[in-house]
Amino acid sequence: MMSRTPPRRVVSLVPSLTEAVARTAPGLLVGATDWCSEPAGLDVVRIGGTKNPDTERIAALAPDLVLANEEENREPDLAALRAAGIAVLVTEVRTLPQAFRELERVLVHGCGLVRPPWLDAAEAAWRELPVPAAQRTAVVPVWRRPWMVLGRDTFAGDLLARLGVRHHYADHADRYPRVPLDALLACAADLVVLPDEPYRFSAEDGPEAFPGLPAALVSGRCLTWYGPSLVRAPGELAEALAAAR
Repeated sequence: MMSRTPPRRVVSLVPSLTEAVARTAPGLLVGATDWCSEPAGLDVVRIGGTKNPDTERIAALAPDLVLANEEENREPDLAALRAAGIAVLVTEVRTLPQAFRELERVLVHGCGLVRPPWLDAAEAAWRELPVPAAQRTAVVPVWRRPWMVLGRDTFAGDLLARLGVRHHYADHADRYPRVPLDALLACAADLVVLPDEPYRFSAEDGPEAFPGLPAALVSGRCLTWYGPSLVRAPGELAEALAAAR
């Protein structure tokens, strides 16, 4: 159960939420994962990875609240924290509107903060996005060796759809299916979208696997993070997609 008083010590197990809280209320965070890279220079205790957090170290920090996500974190770890008497707020983010709702739930209702101006700016940036002139189909790898792509019901897929790009595996039974490269090459997509995280695709690592197919190299932070980066994400993603023609 959530505390009735605003928390004063927060641990985040989600890089996106770490940035959102740190940008809104510097000093509130006391712990974050090794993967929480934003904002730069964040000075908090590191408590392991998103999939393998050190629950004992987290408990030793005596947080009032731990922020988690149903996709990024494992239920056994969250259960261990709850068993230690720690309040855990678990988010679910699979669409842009859901991201905005969850950010308000975390920041305003969970952390007791005033709704930050950057959240209003992010909503405005996406609301004012022009209607795409044309629709394109893409394959969107998120890993290599083995190849994995965006499938159904993903936040990144929803962002791309708003930018006029439907990913080929949007109706797949899995959210992040493993698909052999020959199948990816045979799906008659208009382009391949290559983010730089979680796998660090680059101009030298990725496009060569899709000869003859336009490649859009995009910021993984803009495509997959839900936080302050949503302010600049529509412009940066649209620019990168437009360049892949």
